[in-house]
Amino acid sequence: MTSLVSKTRKLLAIGAATALALTMAACSGSGGNSDPNTVVWSTWGTPEELTRYEDFNKDFMKRHPDIKVKLQPVASYGDYHSKLLAQLTSNTAPDVFYIGDDKIGQFVDAKVLMPLTKLMDSDASQTKPDDFFPGLFGAAKTGDEIYAAPNDSNPDVLWYDKTALAAAGITDDPAALAEAGEWTTGKYLDMNAKLKAAGLTGSMFWNYWATHYSWISAQGGTVFDDSGAFIGNTDTATVDATETLGKKFQDGTFVVADTLPEGAGADSLFVSHKAGFFSQGRYTIGTVKSAGEEASYDIVRWPTPDGAAAPTGVATSYLAINAKTKKTDAAFTFWTEFLSAEGQTFRLQGGGNAVPSIKGADDVVLEDNYPAHAQTFLDMRDIGFEDHPTIAAVPGLSTDISDLMMKLYQGKGDAQSTLDAVADLIAAKSSK
Repeated sequence: MTSLVSKTRKLLAIGAATALALTMAACSGSGGNSDPNTVVWSTWGTPEELTRYEDFNKDFMKRHPDIKVKLQPVASYGDYHSKLLAQLTSNTAPDVFYIGDDKIGQFVDAKVLMPLTKLMDSDASQTKPDDFFPGLFGAAKTGDEIYAAPNDSNPDVLWYDKTALAAAGITDDPAALAEAGEWTTGKYLDMNAKLKAAGLTGSMFWNYWATHYSWISAQGGTVFDDSGAFIGNTDTATVDATETLGKKFQDGTFVVADTLPEGAGADSLFVSHKAGFFSQGRYTIGTVKSAGEEASYDIVRWPTPDGAAAPTGVATSYLAINAKTKKTDAAFTFWTEFLSAEGQTFRLQGGGNAVPSIKGADDVVLEDNYPAHAQTFLDMRDIGFEDHPTIAAVPGLSTDISDLMMKLYQGKGDAQSTLDAVADLIAAKSSK
């Protein structure tokens, strides 16, 4: 489910209208679904994903014949949140609904989501707060209160093409180096230089928060302090890491996937063995298998100066309950079973495109033994992080920061001036 979010959220912003619409929704009357026996829930998704959700609904209703579940699907992520805002404002919103990780902070601040901590700690819960990996809550948690929980997750791993590496004369295997504790930034950049010299693209990245902050974290930088204040422009390791990242984009070793033309996009380049590395999630399995090229690919974590693992970005989406639903018990029963280890296993097994966000469901990632180092998905999820709440709480801020980073990648600024501009932007748009 996080596959659609990761490719589209960086291009979309609801903007100031989001805050206004959410404020109106918070001040309006009770929820609109009045049927006492029906829980209505909504999400976006591909046809395959929506079919899996309908299968879950049927299974749930067999176990709970007193509860009817109805899915309201929205095909496009770009249309989803605007429709949900309209429903919240008109009191016709679903009882339970998905929220993208780039929007969750706005919904929490608007107080349109039901507080969930007490329910999660109750005897009725199959999803205790500690069952989830803590770095995945992001802006869905404020203090000790949880307002939504991650449906599943997608760590941005580095997929690599063994065929492309061999064509560039590279004999070391990145995953083997990582297992030996030798997957260093120096070795990674050396491989990228060889790929470029061979006429290939070194690495491809999407221009969004997980790229910027994963690289910085992996290189030992600190972007936010414990209070949530942005300090990246005064942290030497962050400035240095950002400078390196910018230079690699500027000289063409790294490529911004968003900028590639239709028909010759990042997926196409990768499956045609024209790029060495591609930062994406588990959903990439479908891409390489559909091309019949799966034997050429494996995954590795982000490189670090000393070769040790470091926390990096994990994309998620969230499941929340309408604060004004009149069916709290039924809605929570659906919510907790959907997110439980059993629920995530049901949704993700047999070709699922994401990684469980909860303990006890990891076998779905390892069931096909693909890619060879599939355990890397789990290892990166365990220590990974979502977008910082300081950013996620402000409409459009994450996109605005990515726009500033794009200027760096295009050679229109240096690291220090870019990070200074980010600091000024955050100060102007948030309380930090």
